Amino acid sequence: MQIRKLPDILQAQLAHPRPDAIAGKKGGQWHTYSTQEVAQIADIVSRALLKIGLQKGDRVALVSPNRPEWNFVDLGAIQLGLVVVPMYANSIASDYEYILNHSESRVLFCSGGEIWQKVQSILPNCPKLEKVYVFDPEPGAPSWEDFLRLAEGDTTDLRPYREAVKPEDWATFLYTSGTTGTPKGVILTHHNIVSNVLTVRSLNLIPRSTTERLRALSFLPLNHSFERMVFYTYLAMDIGVYYAESLDTIAQNLKEVKPHVFTSVPRLLEKVYERIMATGQTLTGLKRTLFFWAMSLVQDYDPEKTYPLGYRLQLGLARALVFKKWKEALGGQVSLIVTGAAALPRHLARIFWGAGIPIMEGYGLTETSPVISVNTFDAHRIGSVGRPIPGVEVRIEPLEGYTEGEGEIVVKGPNVMVGYYKNPEATAEVLKEGWFYTGDVGKLDQDGFLYITDRKKELFKTAGGKYIAPQPLESALKSSPYIEQAMVIGEFRKFPAALLVPSFANLEKWAHEQGISFQGREDLVRHPKVLELIQAEVDRINQQFSQYERIKKFILLTKEWTIEGGELTPTLKLKRRVLLSQYKDAIEALYAEAQTVQ
Repeated sequence: MQIRKLPDILQAQLAHPRPDAIAGKKGGQWHTYSTQEVAQIADIVSRALLKIGLQKGDRVALVSPNRPEWNFVDLGAIQLGLVVVPMYANSIASDYEYILNHSESRVLFCSGGEIWQKVQSILPNCPKLEKVYVFDPEPGAPSWEDFLRLAEGDTTDLRPYREAVKPEDWATFLYTSGTTGTPKGVILTHHNIVSNVLTVRSLNLIPRSTTERLRALSFLPLNHSFERMVFYTYLAMDIGVYYAESLDTIAQNLKEVKPHVFTSVPRLLEKVYERIMATGQTLTGLKRTLFFWAMSLVQDYDPEKTYPLGYRLQLGLARALVFKKWKEALGGQVSLIVTGAAALPRHLARIFWGAGIPIMEGYGLTETSPVISVNTFDAHRIGSVGRPIPGVEVRIEPLEGYTEGEGEIVVKGPNVMVGYYKNPEATAEVLKEGWFYTGDVGKLDQDGFLYITDRKKELFKTAGGKYIAPQPLESALKSSPYIEQAMVIGEFRKFPAALLVPSFANLEKWAHEQGISFQGREDLVRHPKVLELIQAEVDRINQQFSQYERIKKFILLTKEWTIEGGELTPTLKLKRRVLLSQYKDAIEALYAEAQTVQ
């Protein structure tokens, strides 16, 4: 069957169904849905949506953590030609209100608990929203079961509806979280997403060394373009999708599901690595010796290199004695981790590859459905985000302040969005003659591998006229086990400085080991020995950068930056303007003190 639009993917899979196309956990037990069951429930959703009067082009909103019902609504809506408008579960209520009104959504599906409470609080302000259905039982709320009952006894033939959907039809509005201003609604068509799915499916990305049908664990939010596209790719590749209960249960769910593949973001992998290293520090005797011998063996590992027999024998031993336990902690079957959304620290990539757990780093944006480039087993280079995928063109637009060959990444291909909904001005800023201007800065090497070096809008100039790219500095600072969050500042100042949020779990443990007594976080971050420790970490990291880029001063903060606090976007990006405003007085005092010292 030729796949030209999203409903075709599920229809094609019905030719070779699997018993666990989708799985979720309820009441402590995994509940699986076969391919046929997924299609049957999607059809029930379609018929129920028709019952309440929805027509092709109408908007259906979704806000919930990952669960099978999320897919059922999505699949049922798109085969009618409806536009699905997913929202971040962790967004604040005012964001829900803005998106529901801006998209003119007629129906909303949501989960219960806190999400339902947020939805209830904004319902009076959403006049075009006609119906709300809640996946989880909530007093007085129309339930998921109530919705499905609308289609009881209905045998409407859905084939004409599926056939009426065209590849160029709008499939979804994805509202970017944005570090400033209100969210923008990215319009993606069926063709946009399908082109990405089929291209990624064609790459040598997921190894199939066994006859076993593959499984994936999913925990990145489905409302993000990455995991949404990945779900359709899993479906098209006959990979069963199991949804983690929450971020807190990933470790347990990995052991239960034993996935062959999963997608992640670098910060989660960094936390895994930090826990591993913390465990290694507690070992004694031969176990400790073996652990750090194995770590030293892989710290510079490069999968592109051919190593001598002696090294390969040592590596095999290290994998059998030490790194085997890492794989077991990930379920024992993992043969691939795909990561994106932020830069993967190179040392982390080398160590995981050396441990026999390949990490494929890729790059893309919501506006590009999302994949632009990705590493594969055929073409991989640590530090890069791979080569552009077939059918997608990438060029580098020169920018002031950057080195030769470095500039804004500009993209053209079938995956590029239609534009921003109701926002022609913003659309015109980024779409020019078919080329999408990403706002990201990067370079292509002689072999066509793409490297991301910065965000154009985040580049700033010091008082001395030097340009500073904050992201590489921030990424390096967060590689310290004692630094959880970092933001580099210094626009129009004499030198760069940093706002730092310590990793308090590690810092407090270190303080106890040093015999340092403290009453609380405020007391801890002002202790001379703690300041010396962080200064030593900053000095060590500074050695990786040019003199003018190095952090000269820092402010230690006691409160983590959160989505709820307004400092982070739902995708965990820094809201720099908010943070600069929030810590304005402390920043002014830091630079004033430096001026006085000088």
